Amino acid sequence: MVSVAPEKNTLRRLMAAGLVGSSIEWYDFFIYATAAALVFPKLFFPEATPIVGLLLSFSTFWAGFIARPIGGLVFGHVGDRFGRKPALVICLALMAAATFLIGLLPTSGTIGVGAPLLLVLLRFLQGIAVGGQWGGVVLLLTESAGTGKRGFAGTFGQAGVPIGVFLGNVAFILTTTTMSKEAFAAWGWRVPFLASALLFPVVLFIQLKVEDSPVFRELKERRTEAPAPLKEALRTHRRPILLGAGLMFASNAIFYVSIAGVLSYATTTLGLSRESVLIVSLLSSVVSIPVILWSGHASDRLGRRPLIIAGAIGLVVWAFPYFLLVDTASLLWLFVAATVGGIASSLVYGPIAAYLGELFEPHVRYSGASLAYQLASILVSGGTPFIMTALLGATGTSMSVSAFLCVMGLVTLFSALKLPETHPVS
Repeated sequence: MVSVAPEKNTLRRLMAAGLVGSSIEWYDFFIYATAAALVFPKLFFPEATPIVGLLLSFSTFWAGFIARPIGGLVFGHVGDRFGRKPALVICLALMAAATFLIGLLPTSGTIGVGAPLLLVLLRFLQGIAVGGQWGGVVLLLTESAGTGKRGFAGTFGQAGVPIGVFLGNVAFILTTTTMSKEAFAAWGWRVPFLASALLFPVVLFIQLKVEDSPVFRELKERRTEAPAPLKEALRTHRRPILLGAGLMFASNAIFYVSIAGVLSYATTTLGLSRESVLIVSLLSSVVSIPVILWSGHASDRLGRRPLIIAGAIGLVVWAFPYFLLVDTASLLWLFVAATVGGIASSLVYGPIAAYLGELFEPHVRYSGASLAYQLASILVSGGTPFIMTALLGATGTSMSVSAFLCVMGLVTLFSALKLPETHPVS
């Protein structure tokens, strides 16, 4: 990766724009998980039994993750051929439009079977948008930072995940606590989706005020862009793509167990109120934000792999205590379970933005990094709430979900041990 020394004000403006844009984009993507756990089964699958309705709802949630690799493929090509910025701008605009339209979508009671079909279509568009967005925002950040700041700069895209969860939980807490259950089911759930219109000013700002990364501008000047970046990435970088995806397995699994699977489990099986569980999720997300920023910053001094390996070991060790604490049905222990798991996950997630980019040469970087990141989404992320629900139904014990989390942690540890260190440690 080309070393650059950007002006401080330029980099700060870019980091702020990346953080705000990423946060709202992930807010748009994650509020679907909350709605899928709380209201979509009754609104879009009213004829199904509660467990089948929940499985169907989580299957539509999975559709977004199936689409994410498509977004990574399409916009990876755009980003490597035409620039990081145009790919990012298109993805942000697409996400805002799809999420806003979900807020306007008629339910099955109005248009019948057309409602869940449209819901899946819009969720699919969300997936395409977030699949392409991640590569754009993290490459703009890391390729615009100096050699010793790439890990920290990349975290301003990564921190958008817990901030998006925080904002989404705030939105649903406000709507569920300020109106009756009937009003929330009738129209209140739409408000968080309609709020996605706030993403459009961010899109305009990035389009008008942010330059493309110095690395891509140099590729353009030298005319060294790859004519078929995806094909070349698959031909020459299969191993880092597969192992790069494996790096994400553990953090993705525990994250989606926490924000979607446990939300449903705690409210239906353990008898906790949805507002209290949302507040616990909100508070644990707040703790993750500084850990992500710290781990990315620390990776600029210690290297990427040590932080990722430490986080992976933590997730393996915490897999079984996690659900032992959740099953107490105590909000305090639920918070401890989610927070400790979130800290271990953040140690992995913080350095990932810089690390995945550094595994690939600049001319195939958007395609390679996006494909690795989004491959993990279709293999693990989207299916995790569905898998958790199915495991609980088949075994009757949460320990089966803990075993699943433990296996995911071992995959991440294996991948980190097999990949090389990419950041020179002084």
